[in-house]
Amino acid sequence: MKTVNKALALIALASSSAAFAGTDFDTLDVDGDGVISQSEASVDANIMTQFKTLDVDGDGVLTEAEFSEAE
Repeated sequence: MKTVNKALALIALASSSAAFAGTDFDTLDVDGDGVISQSEASVDANIMTQFKTLDVDGDGVLTEAEFSEAE
């Protein structure tokens, strides 16, 4: 029984970690317009802290090329 509980705990941990492991461009581009707005980026704290730096052209959205520079 302990083995089953450990296995279930590991599965739960792995699945929750995967959900927060990193957000890809398509996931953030909720409306599918090919760019990530600040509103869309707000769900990822890491992207939000870098948003102004990543938005090289200053148009208020991130293109896929700009997003790919995120750390």
